Amino acid sequence: MVDVTPRETRLLQPGRVYVGWRYAQVHDDPGPPPKRPTPPEAEPPDKEWVTVQRRDDKFLNRPLKIVGIATGVVAVLFVVAAVTGTLPWAFAAAGLVACVLVALITGYSMWQGRQTLRAREAAERDRLERKEAERRRLLETAHAEHARAYREWQHRREAYESQHEWYAVTLPQGVDRVDVVGGTLAGWSATVTMMGAARLAAGSHVTVLDLSEGAVARELIELGNDQGERPQVWVLPGDLPQLDLTHGLGSEELADVLSLVVSVSEEQGSTRDLSFDNAILERVLGVFGGRAPIPRITAALRALAQVGDPRDDLRDGLITDDELAKVTTMFGRGAADRVVIERAWALESQLRKLEKLGSSPTLLPPSRLRVIATDRRAGVLTNRVLGTYVTAALTHVLRGSARGKPWEHTLMLCGAEKLRGDVLDRLIDSCEATSTGLVLLYRTIPPHVKERLGRGHAAVAFMRLGNAEDARVAAEHIGTEQTVEVAELTEKVGDAVSHSKDEAYVSTVGPAARMPVFNDNEPTDAALPDGIGRATAWGESTSLAAEAGKGSRELAVEPQELQQLPPTAMIFTHAESTGRRILLVDANPGIMTLPTANIQEFEEATAPSRARHAKPDLPQDVPRPAPNLGPPPERLDFRKKKR
Repeated sequence: MVDVTPRETRLLQPGRVYVGWRYAQVHDDPGPPPKRPTPPEAEPPDKEWVTVQRRDDKFLNRPLKIVGIATGVVAVLFVVAAVTGTLPWAFAAAGLVACVLVALITGYSMWQGRQTLRAREAAERDRLERKEAERRRLLETAHAEHARAYREWQHRREAYESQHEWYAVTLPQGVDRVDVVGGTLAGWSATVTMMGAARLAAGSHVTVLDLSEGAVARELIELGNDQGERPQVWVLPGDLPQLDLTHGLGSEELADVLSLVVSVSEEQGSTRDLSFDNAILERVLGVFGGRAPIPRITAALRALAQVGDPRDDLRDGLITDDELAKVTTMFGRGAADRVVIERAWALESQLRKLEKLGSSPTLLPPSRLRVIATDRRAGVLTNRVLGTYVTAALTHVLRGSARGKPWEHTLMLCGAEKLRGDVLDRLIDSCEATSTGLVLLYRTIPPHVKERLGRGHAAVAFMRLGNAEDARVAAEHIGTEQTVEVAELTEKVGDAVSHSKDEAYVSTVGPAARMPVFNDNEPTDAALPDGIGRATAWGESTSLAAEAGKGSRELAVEPQELQQLPPTAMIFTHAESTGRRILLVDANPGIMTLPTANIQEFEEATAPSRARHAKPDLPQDVPRPAPNLGPPPERLDFRKKKR
């Protein structure tokens, strides 16, 4: 296939947010080439017709021949009779003259019949010659028409084979969040790599918070290494000593973060315990002067909850006698004690999982790609605590940041359904206030996720949904009357690429971190497709699948179809001024490496072609204006025309 993608069509535009690729063909498959014309068979001379004509001629001339023979016999008899004296010579001469006249008449008739037969044979030969000439003329015309049709077919075939088939899909202006629902680990890997790589190439900062425990950002990290981005990767809880997102927060902000951490075990929508927890933590932090590490906070909470022996914490230097006295007398005696003890116990049990937080901070070089992930080898509740802490802490960091350009910083949260609704609301509000682009990836659609899908200025993308109820909700959101187009490449790559369960992140910030070998080349837009093809599994698998052919099929938006979507396919929908836009998008980043990929939107890339072929329609009742022929050619002023 001819490489039809010029350099300019593969350069990312920094002001756009790329989410995937749309399959569309401007030129249809022309099918097989036109067949060569089959020449009509030449009509051979009809020998049987000639034989019949000659036989009929002989049959018609037979009486004349008999008359001629009889006339000859009579003439001989007249001569014999005259010689023998039977008849006088005068009578014999008269009889001979009569015989001669009869012979002349019969002979002329026979000659005339022969001429008629020859004329008919000549006419038949002329007819056959004319028919042969007409056959040759028609054959030459058919060959000329076939040559013209074949040239047109060649042009259509070249246009079909060399056309762009994949067009970028970008977010419209004003959309500041993408809600991705459903999907497999392989599909999330493609989504994170596609959007993250495009934002990095545009010069933005990308932060990935991966709570999926599936290492879905590994391909993006490999690509970042190849592009010289030097990604920073924290794997929690192992890298807790090197991570402290609450550094610099005041006592109120820190109490708010820690109270949200404790709420992971509470029912969705419960705020009563949050207010109690916040009040307790603020007072505990007040004992330590408004700021304290997590081990000192948990020591105070143990003393408040009357858990363990406070002398152990005194011996370890986690709390002083004066601080212990303030903590134990912080709340009055009575019925409230039971509430305080209960909440203090809950706070200590959860915050104890964060005791190593920020204990060994490491000075790291700047990086535009940061990944914070939870390790699946840790406990489920521990990972929920860590995920809530990082999300809440990032929310406060964003609240204290200045408003920047839209999507200048992109935050991708994988496994967002594991967080409480109020935690998500705070994060969404903070990202909107600071123009931070937010991508939320949900595996399922629990009630607190369903009521937040598409809220605000958000686009929604639905990937494969394994749960039947989730698929029904998604189909209702999209609209069951819709149909979308699925490319064969999307299905083939989805079957070829699988996300290995043995893959895991490699920390780059811990004391035993293995530092990867970086590509020292400056990241450029032109190098991004090459980097995807070289550093990710998506590039190689896509190029192999693209060689198998092209094509697509229609897919109806129905629950059973949504449960069988290819891993990288997503049904992308968002509201526009003209209505809701619904597209099937392939999140596979390897499509960028194909020669048939165009970094422009489909409507934008095909607009010049549509404008060239558009013809203005005139009303039927309005006469068309006569062409302005202008002055005679010798009077045309070409210099004015040139200006």
